[in-house]
Amino acid sequence: MPRPEVLERVTEAEREADDIVAEAESDAEEILAEARERAEEIRSTAEEEASAEADERLETAREEIESRREEILEEGRADRKALESDARDRVDEVVEYAIDRFEEAVNAQA
Repeated sequence: MPRPEVLERVTEAEREADDIVAEAESDAEEILAEARERAEEIRSTAEEEASAEADERLETAREEIESRREEILEEGRADRKALESDARDRVDEVVEYAIDRFEEAVNAQA
């Protein structure tokens, strides 16, 4: 093969190699851009899901707290009623005790 043809073939091969490298670099950049975009979508979705989960847990905790609060208040009301009932039941006894103590004090002074 004459030398000019060899040189032309080598030059053509170098151009093809350059084209292949340029195309590969372009493909790599495109793949990287797509990967970054996908990673951002995944991150965004994960953040949204985590936020929704946190909101749901917070709401559940609030409901449980409110339920327990109502239970405590109801227990307090029941205790108050029992104490009031006991106090009413003992009024006569306390009055009698107070009168007896008063009479003892009066008699002790006489």
